[in-house]
Amino acid sequence: MQLYYYAFVAIALLTVFLFVRYFVLKKKNVPARLFAEALKNENSGNFTEALITYQNALDEVEKVRFHGDLKNKIQGAEHRY
Repeated sequence: MQLYYYAFVAIALLTVFLFVRYFVLKKKNVPARLFAEALKNENSGNFTEALITYQNALDEVEKVRFHGDLKNKIQGAEHRY
């Protein structure tokens, strides 16, 4: 088999892997859920709980590495305290 067949198979497998990972991570959107919970805590006046939840959301964003905009929003919200 020639080299470009291996390259084609490798690219196809990589593409399938990235699509599966994207859909699985989109389904389990934990950082966004934590961010929404932190906003609710902040609006209700529970600032210490909001700060803890923001930190948990930021930790989850660091694990996933696909939510750059969410990371910026969380960091902006944390700096208010």
